[in-house]
Amino acid sequence: MQERSSVTELAEQLRRELDRYSPGGKLPSSRSLVDRFRVSPVTVSRALAQLAAEGLVVTRPGAGAFRAAARALAAPAGDTSWQEVALSADGAADLVPRSVDASGVLVSLAAPPPGVIEFNGGYLHPCLQPERAMSAALARAGRRPGAWGRPPTEGLPELREWFARNIGGAVTAAEVLITAGGQSALTTALRALAPPGAPVLVESPTYPGMLAIARAAGLRPVPVPVDADGVKPALLADAFRATGARVFVCQPLFQNPTGAVLAPERRGEVLRIAREAGAFVVEDDFVRRLVHEDAGPLPRPLAADDPDGVVVHVGSLTKATSPSFRVSALAARGPVLERLRAIQIVDTFFVPRPLQEATLELVGSPAWPRHLRTISAELKARRDAMTAALRLGLPELALPYIPSGGYHLWLRLPEGTDETALTAAALRAGVAITPGRPYFSAEPPAGHVRLSFAAVAGVGEIAEGVRRLRTACDEVLPAKNVRLRRP
Repeated sequence: MQERSSVTELAEQLRRELDRYSPGGKLPSSRSLVDRFRVSPVTVSRALAQLAAEGLVVTRPGAGAFRAAARALAAPAGDTSWQEVALSADGAADLVPRSVDASGVLVSLAAPPPGVIEFNGGYLHPCLQPERAMSAALARAGRRPGAWGRPPTEGLPELREWFARNIGGAVTAAEVLITAGGQSALTTALRALAPPGAPVLVESPTYPGMLAIARAAGLRPVPVPVDADGVKPALLADAFRATGARVFVCQPLFQNPTGAVLAPERRGEVLRIAREAGAFVVEDDFVRRLVHEDAGPLPRPLAADDPDGVVVHVGSLTKATSPSFRVSALAARGPVLERLRAIQIVDTFFVPRPLQEATLELVGSPAWPRHLRTISAELKARRDAMTAALRLGLPELALPYIPSGGYHLWLRLPEGTDETALTAAALRAGVAITPGRPYFSAEPPAGHVRLSFAAVAGVGEIAEGVRRLRTACDEVLPAKNVRLRRP
């Protein structure tokens, strides 16, 4: 974080000084900038690269950096109003409008303003990411023979084998496709399994990104409620009968947002119900590698206990590494595998080989198990710190379930609380939170918020974030729910 801050500060300082040089004029050497600003050569290089990307300077290897020529005046803006008619007419005949609403996804992707504590993040804080191990893996991968060549469209055989072993059961490398992140894999799966206009059963609540995928494909998400033991089998069977759906999307392990784990007695029931309905189960196994230190043995993926090809499995490395380390796998058995493969080829051709090679280097290195042990302990400590702070400082917010994996807590708001108002008040108080409404495909039973403990710098920031959230709650919560303050 300190390095990134130094790069930004140096780039801003150089930007202010550019007027001292005429177009084409040479800037001070990198060595002189290192001495003057007391920063590392890497910081100078990155700051100059940032200015070059903005078109303000030009770098010439062996010669130095020079002020770029003035930009030409921008051409007058055209008239794009005609697109309103074209885009609205495009979906007029669709049974289900293919609306694309990314707001629920952007909540966890957008960086909050400076100084705001990030309780809405969906990825590990940089201090938890294995940056050094990833950099070393990428460097080693670049030296592998053929690293920049075209990979097999299904993915490198060794990487497919690694994912197959991690899924377990009878899954083989031949039944695995390498994909560019879990979101891409889910998109491929839903496009392969359901035609536009079809219903698709989803957990309620569930991941907003998956709801966005379904709606963008013209599918109708139908909610099936979950409790602390995962989806309710009786309601799942009812939903299949009522809708005729042929797809159910679920997260059996540390479900997003509730954190629930599908109970052992329900696992076989879910597969049986789907099989009898002639339907697929899309298993989004997104945080298996974010297990907490006190979790105990994890249940196997549903795909490991599925000989009949009911389950289409999605597994990703992104959550345990970095938002930019977008490597995942689709696993399926039977004719559906060829359809999944064809859609992926049409959409993306293949995952870049250097990234696949770097993945093999990373997961095969001693640094990988060390990293998993580190985040396992760290996430437990953060979860415990946030749980304790909430119970002490915000007892009005109900916390019905404390997960032993994942990176967030799911809290129910007091009756009558305005989610939108609380989210806005929290941001004014200096903490970004995720409202619960986007996690429901139908009317929610109550107001909720999701708080992430993985995207912050440490337990100190968690305590401060809860304190700021207390301020927001005092402003927004119905008066009867605001705790009594001591005189």
